[in-house]
Amino acid sequence: MKEQVEVLKKEVKERLGKTTSLKEVNTIKTEYLGKKGPVAELTTHMRELNSEEKKEFGKILNDLKQELTSSIEAKIKYYEEQELNQKLASEKIDVTLPATKVPVGAPNILEKIIEEIEEVFMSMGYDVVDGPEIEEDKYNFEMLNIPKGHPARDAQDTFYIEDEKILLRSQTSPVQVRTMLKAGGKEPVRMICPGKTYRRDADDATHSHQFMQIEGLLVDKNIRLSDLKGTFDVIAKKLFGEDCETRFRPSYYQFTEPSVETDISCFVCKGKGCSLCKNTGWITVSGAGMVHPNVLRNCGYDPAIWSGFAFGFGAERLAMLKYGINDIRVFYQTDLRESETFDRKEAE
Repeated sequence: MKEQVEVLKKEVKERLGKTTSLKEVNTIKTEYLGKKGPVAELTTHMRELNSEEKKEFGKILNDLKQELTSSIEAKIKYYEEQELNQKLASEKIDVTLPATKVPVGAPNILEKIIEEIEEVFMSMGYDVVDGPEIEEDKYNFEMLNIPKGHPARDAQDTFYIEDEKILLRSQTSPVQVRTMLKAGGKEPVRMICPGKTYRRDADDATHSHQFMQIEGLLVDKNIRLSDLKGTFDVIAKKLFGEDCETRFRPSYYQFTEPSVETDISCFVCKGKGCSLCKNTGWITVSGAGMVHPNVLRNCGYDPAIWSGFAFGFGAERLAMLKYGINDIRVFYQTDLRESETFDRKEAE
């Protein structure tokens, strides 16, 4: 049987040397190493041998299998590499052809605006605070100096959930109340609260029943309206450029006294007058004012010792101005043509 083993080795070596294709090598592999091949047939003779002979012949068979397998696999690898090289040589790629456009995502512009504002306020020592969107009437209205029956409640047409006691918050000001109550009237407060708010508005190009509000509050000793003006200047220059100017105009809100409308100089016409600023040279971006003494008192602060200012931005309003978006509804739709616009502006 040892002679048969040597004969098999010689046969396989000769046949592999004459092959011209991968198919021929695979045929040899099946023929010699298959279940009905000569190597398998030699294994059947093991039962005719005694224990010592089985050990010796078993080693010979294992060496045979390993040697044949190694030789055949080497030949297979050779032909596979040959086929690959031929394919690479015959196939050409025109690198001047336009590439396939791969869609690339980007954060929503509202997120970008909010993150920019958060970074500026955190650099000035403010905390970013969150609060519940399902709110109690007393936090959303009463403690903000808006009692039941007050006409201001009509202006914030509210989504009530339960007996006019539980509602979807119409502003993020309740978070300011909760923060002041938590401080117990004894500690300064510096915070902003970005978050969703809800009002019964008819959806159109400039109004939405759901929108993002960014409100801020600072309560401390000896706070003046000039501190609010300085804070507003920092935000305006960060968002709209260092040459952006700001101004206050008298206004009225129930939770601030005095109250102001905050304007920025038009960044399109530089104050000369255009359609964006309605030929005034100024654009209104937020409402603000000094915290009303009643609100301070309701939250445990003595107005004779403590004072503060509050302000509120609409994130959609700021994004529409900064990025030239004309319809607020695009922020909440899934039209890919609009989201591509977001991606481009994010890249800029």
